Amino acid sequence: MKYIGKVLGWLLLGVNVLCALTMLFCAYSSYINPVTHPVLSCSGLAFPVMLIVNILFLCFWLIIYRKYALLPAVAILCCAQAIWICCPLNCFQKEVPEGSLKLLSYNVMAFNMDKPHTKENPNEIIEYLQHSDADIICLQEYITGARLKKKEIDRALSAYPYKHFYKIANGINGLGCYSRYPILSATPASYPSKANGSIVYTIKVKDDTLTVINNHLESNKLTLDDRAIYMEIIKDPEAGKVKEGSKKLINKLADAVPIRAAQADTIAQLIRHRTTPSVIVCGDFNTSPFSYAHRIIAHGLRDAFVQSGCGLGISYNKNGFYFRIDQILISPDLRSYRCTVDKSIKHSDHYPIWCYISKKTSK
Repeated sequence: MKYIGKVLGWLLLGVNVLCALTMLFCAYSSYINPVTHPVLSCSGLAFPVMLIVNILFLCFWLIIYRKYALLPAVAILCCAQAIWICCPLNCFQKEVPEGSLKLLSYNVMAFNMDKPHTKENPNEIIEYLQHSDADIICLQEYITGARLKKKEIDRALSAYPYKHFYKIANGINGLGCYSRYPILSATPASYPSKANGSIVYTIKVKDDTLTVINNHLESNKLTLDDRAIYMEIIKDPEAGKVKEGSKKLINKLADAVPIRAAQADTIAQLIRHRTTPSVIVCGDFNTSPFSYAHRIIAHGLRDAFVQSGCGLGISYNKNGFYFRIDQILISPDLRSYRCTVDKSIKHSDHYPIWCYISKKTSK
C-alpha cells in the first residue's frame, strides 16, 4: 500500500511538472513566431486555465506533502508579471485628475444587429453611448442596414460635433469615431483584410494634439457550429469530444494568427512614425494580452487595463469564449484611471471598455 502511494505521488508530481512547464510556455507564448508556428502561438489563451491548475496543485501539496509545493510556487512566481496582466488588482482607484479625457472603445456588433432607434423603443447600444459621457468614442463593427441608418446614429449622437466613418474593403463592416474635439485627419492603415481594418485619427484636444488608432484586427472566423462545438466541450468534457473538437477549433484560431501578426506589425510601424508624442491605441484586437499581436502593438506603450483596471476584464461575452480581447493602450506620457470593462450592457457580443486619460505631470 505504501508503495502504491509512493508511485501515485511520483505520478502526480510528474503531472505537476508538465502543468508548470505548460503554464510557463503559455505565459511567454507571445514570443513565438505566429507565422511559422501559428498553433503554438495560440497557447496564451490557455494561461488562465493552467494558472488555476497550478494553484490547485499548490494547495494540494501544502496539505499532502509541503516539500513538493515548491514546484508550483516557483512556477507561479516566474509568471508573476503574466498573472498581473491577466488579472490586475488596482482595487483602490486613484482620483481622476480634473480635465481628464474619457475614451470609450466598443465593438457594437452592428448596433445590436441593426435594431432601430426610436423614442418609444430606443436602441440600447445607442442609448448607452448617449449617456456614456465619453469625450472620444471609437466603434468597431459599425454596420448599418435597412432598419438603422447612419444619419439616425449621427442624430442620436449629436452631442459629438466631430465624427468620422470608415467603410472597410468588404463594403459592409466599418469603423467609427465620435468626438467632442476636432478630428484633424483620419487615415486608414494599409494592410490586406476583407473584413477588418484600422484607422489613425489625429485629434486636437484643447492645446494638445493626440493620435488615436482605432482597430478591428483579424477575426477568428469561428462559425456558429464552431462555437457550438466549444460549448459542448465545456459542458461535457468527454475525452473523445475534447480531442476532436479542440483540434478543429485550434486550427481555426491558428488560421487568423499570421494575418493578425502582419496587421500588428503595420500598426506598430504607425505608432513608431506618429507625428504626435501622445498616442492611444484601442479597439477589438481579437486576441488575448498573451499574444504576438498584443506584444508588438503594445511595445513602448502601457496597457490601460493593467495600469488601472481590476479583475479579469473579460470583454468578449458569448459562447463561452471568455477573454479580454478589447484593449486600450497609451503612450508613457499619459496615465490611465479607472479602466473598466463595462458589463452593464449586454446587447453586443463584446462589452465596452473605457478609461479616463490624462497627461502625466512632472514633479
